[in-house]
Amino acid sequence: MKKTIKFAAALLIGTSLLSTGCLEETFPQQGTVTVDQAGDAPNAFNNFVTACTSTLAGEFLYAGNTNMYPYDFGYPSFLLQRDVMGQDIALEDTGYEQFTTWYTCGVGLGPDYAICQVPWTIYYGWIKNCNVVISLAGEKPDEEHIVGAGIAHAMRAFYYMDLARMYAPQTYKGHEDAPTVPIVTEKTTNAEATNNPRATNKEIWEELILKDLDKAESYLADYKRTDQTTPDLSVVYGLKARAYLTMEKWPEAEEYAKKAQEGYTMMTEAEYLDHDKGFNTPNNSWMFMTKYDAEDPNITLNDGDSSWGSQMMIEITTSNGYAHGAGTVKRIDAHLLETIPQTDWRRKCFIDPELDELVAEAQTVEELNKIVADYLSDVSSYPETITSTAQASASGAFGGLSLKFRLGGGDAGHSNAQFVGFVVAVPLMRVEEMKLIEAEAAGMQDEGRGKTLLEAFAKTRDPQYSYNDLQSFRDNVWWQRRVELWGEGFATFDIKRFEKGITRSYAGTNHPKGYRWNTDGVPDWMNLCIVGTEVNFNQACTNNPTPIQPTEDSPEKVW
Repeated sequence: MKKTIKFAAALLIGTSLLSTGCLEETFPQQGTVTVDQAGDAPNAFNNFVTACTSTLAGEFLYAGNTNMYPYDFGYPSFLLQRDVMGQDIALEDTGYEQFTTWYTCGVGLGPDYAICQVPWTIYYGWIKNCNVVISLAGEKPDEEHIVGAGIAHAMRAFYYMDLARMYAPQTYKGHEDAPTVPIVTEKTTNAEATNNPRATNKEIWEELILKDLDKAESYLADYKRTDQTTPDLSVVYGLKARAYLTMEKWPEAEEYAKKAQEGYTMMTEAEYLDHDKGFNTPNNSWMFMTKYDAEDPNITLNDGDSSWGSQMMIEITTSNGYAHGAGTVKRIDAHLLETIPQTDWRRKCFIDPELDELVAEAQTVEELNKIVADYLSDVSSYPETITSTAQASASGAFGGLSLKFRLGGGDAGHSNAQFVGFVVAVPLMRVEEMKLIEAEAAGMQDEGRGKTLLEAFAKTRDPQYSYNDLQSFRDNVWWQRRVELWGEGFATFDIKRFEKGITRSYAGTNHPKGYRWNTDGVPDWMNLCIVGTEVNFNQACTNNPTPIQPTEDSPEKVW
């Protein structure tokens, strides 16, 4: 395992001060399409269509170095980057944490560092694949090319939606003129790329994202996919629901969220908490996903450490995996866990701090192991691995450890992590998200109707659910999203969309000293900087201010 970083340094991940200028290619400068060259390759069209989604996981996408960047494991890495920027995941200082920069507002978020280039390079690389497909398909795709064009338009919208939300300093509603990112399409020339300003919120959402989704909706109308790794019509509806939610166009958000749900069912308690298949195997709630295969470089190289499973799965019996072997666990925020009632079965995804009180009474190792095994008998078949994970962590605590994302392969996965346990699927869209979008959108038109939908959703998770009348309707929605979608990459987008601050400093916090920050509004580190090479190359491109790390912990908030 590559062990390279001290948490407190809060600089780069896996390196020190690597300038972005050392890389051979940055996007979007060289992200425009040479269609003649692409079209000359054998089976070019289908290969580029496949690349629109197949490169989401499994490959080293940034620098191709198998030892230097353990966070370089595709799209799921961005889910973590976005979530640790907020408050709902607490990291620890073991010396080996790979997501330090995003959690601690490290200097690597500034425009002159390699970390800053990560999303820029990878996202515009994905967009380039989509642009090639759209170019090859032409303005009016024929029967042979129409599905590929639909997938490319859907995925280009998917990628630009992320970029817009990561780089825009303000959410859409009321800030329609806020800058997002430069738009590069199949029609953008290299000359135009040198004078390509950041599109406004209105331009990127209305003129690009929604129009791409309109085309995808038309082109994929009759498409029957073989699995959830490619978008179909339901995913297009789901993306439209996300877009209209961000734009706060409530009737449209409700309409498309309802359309997206057709044919899907919500995860049951048994599916959610399954010891062997929980959040690693698609089921009838998963609408869109990516997956790791046994032969992927992210699995076979670097001891499997550069993978989603290495970061999120703690139940293996080997020493592999950052979460288990190095103790870089991703705990749920202590206050958020405290707010989940014992009657809500989603709470079983996380180990209760009560276990720490029980093990404190143990006099021997045998007694400790028995206490842990008895306590976890209904949530884990592998208590000894959880004990070693807790002991490897900086705090040595059990409370807040996540069991949401299970290793693949059952018993085999727990003993041979890098080739079995980490070979998993990762959800990118679930029907539960659509249920919550429908409820929020309905409630913003008629609060009573939205409350009814929200309560119906919540009671499938907690039969004794009681609506929190002390909070606003949208805060009730936000809480459900934080619990239901924990670890799935929505935290930053929701904080920015709701224009919330974060709270890490409070009595009983499990966020480490030095990073216990409370903010009154959206933290500035959630507005990503554009890599300096792009600003230097593109004369019309402005940048977001470099975020400044707070100098001290905030006073404790009293709830």
